[in-house]
Amino acid sequence: MNQEFKDRVEKFMACRRIAVAGYSSQGEQPANLIYRRLVNNGYEVFAVNPKAEEISDVPCYPNLAAIPGGVEAVVLCTPPRATIGVLNECADLGIQHAWIHRSVDRGSYVEGAEEYAAQRGINLIPAGCPLMFVSPDFGHRCMKWFFSWRGLLKVEEMA
Repeated sequence: MNQEFKDRVEKFMACRRIAVAGYSSQGEQPANLIYRRLVNNGYEVFAVNPKAEEISDVPCYPNLAAIPGGVEAVVLCTPPRATIGVLNECADLGIQHAWIHRSVDRGSYVEGAEEYAAQRGINLIPAGCPLMFVSPDFGHRCMKWFFSWRGLLKVEEMA
């Protein structure tokens, strides 16, 4: 894990109002787990799903702009085809911290996301999961170790 990655994680986790884009009606999806764990750790969290006003008693917002009072950071658990659109909305709203959920698969990651975010002043975390850094369970502790060992938790320097 390089220092830039650590710094971005620290700044992201210091944000208190966080949106989780991609909250799902399909049960135990990453977005739903991230949402609950952040709430349980004292964050003010907002679910974003353009297709639902509420899922399992959790109010959902159609987009980031609809969240009253805005947010400081966004976790992207969207289909990859929606990632750049969410990052664009972050830039339009002045949201400076975004985390693309990416586990053993590509998750919400899309090629070019780092460059896109850098050009728009967004501190992007392009891999991993916030649950590796907020009261991690055994599985997330193992993933953090494995991803660090494999060199996957890093931020590339943009020239």
